[in-house]
Amino acid sequence: MTSDDDDRPALSARGLNFDSMSIDELEAHITALTAEIERVKAMIAKKKTAQDAAAGFFKSLSLSY
Repeated sequence: MTSDDDDRPALSARGLNFDSMSIDELEAHITALTAEIERVKAMIAKKKTAQDAAAGFFKSLSLSY
């Protein structure tokens, strides 16, 4: 990282300029991101459950032959 990198505004993946946000706005952003992370974790768990069920189903089919 060069000294030029330190002068650039801190941007999020969504293009938000963190430098221009207040502390309250940053904390609200963290709260929103935390909620989004929890939703994604729930979706991962749901997909793993479905994947495990499908794997079990196909495994039982292969055992019956």
